[in-house]
Amino acid sequence: MTGPDATQDANQANQVNQGSNGQRSDDHSSNGAVITAPRPKPATPTKSAPPTSRWKRSTKIALAVIAVVSLLEAAAFAGTYFLDTSKFVSTSNAQVDGDKVDINAPATGSLMNWTVTNGTLVHKNQILGWIRGVGGGGQAQHSIKSPGNGTVAINNAVEGEVVSAGTELATAYNFNDIYVTARIADTDIRDVHVGKQVDISVDASPNTPVTGIVQEIQNSAAGQFTIYPSPDTTPSNPQKVDQYVPVKIEFTYSGNTPLYPGQNVTVHIHKN
Repeated sequence: MTGPDATQDANQANQVNQGSNGQRSDDHSSNGAVITAPRPKPATPTKSAPPTSRWKRSTKIALAVIAVVSLLEAAAFAGTYFLDTSKFVSTSNAQVDGDKVDINAPATGSLMNWTVTNGTLVHKNQILGWIRGVGGGGQAQHSIKSPGNGTVAINNAVEGEVVSAGTELATAYNFNDIYVTARIADTDIRDVHVGKQVDISVDASPNTPVTGIVQEIQNSAAGQFTIYPSPDTTPSNPQKVDQYVPVKIEFTYSGNTPLYPGQNVTVHIHKN
């Protein structure tokens, strides 16, 4: 076909072909308007998952348990402390003690015939050795006598050494008359009374029950002082640091616990 009609048919065929291969989908309505195919909708963005917690559930539970246990321990400690302070005056500033028998050199010179060792039993006025004077010519000899009865606990002397007059050669104790000296803070001494029962814990035998009774309360306090005064005092007035009152406690029961002067103990003095 030729002429205008053939040209029109070719144009229509081209329009059909362009729509079929996806390159163009426009069409004309009967009234001449252009029909356009709808555009595809943009993809909807996906929502990201909320951030997870830094602590796992098991970790939170463990922390809660630890906190509860800590609170219970603190409550138990506070309760024990309250009960102890309400019933007892307690201190670990205490030692097994006794009346010392100090054996001293009567003069300056060489120590001769010294027969004392740790554990030696001594009696009052017993001769334990001699002091031979130092120097030329005949020197006098002085006997060393025990001033009391006891068992030697500390021996400081060596045969043949030169000692000065008054040197402590040995120390003895009467182990049948040992006791505890407890140093009680002056703020607590008002609750301590003669005759009150005492529970004693010996550091060397903590599981063995030992008991005692308050025998004597010293009238004066044994204090510790410093030569450096506080800023609000004059340099000539030393500042008190601590004050303690020595309390003598007699043993009432020790079982088979070995007791020696110098051992550390803890005492609980009954208030009522």
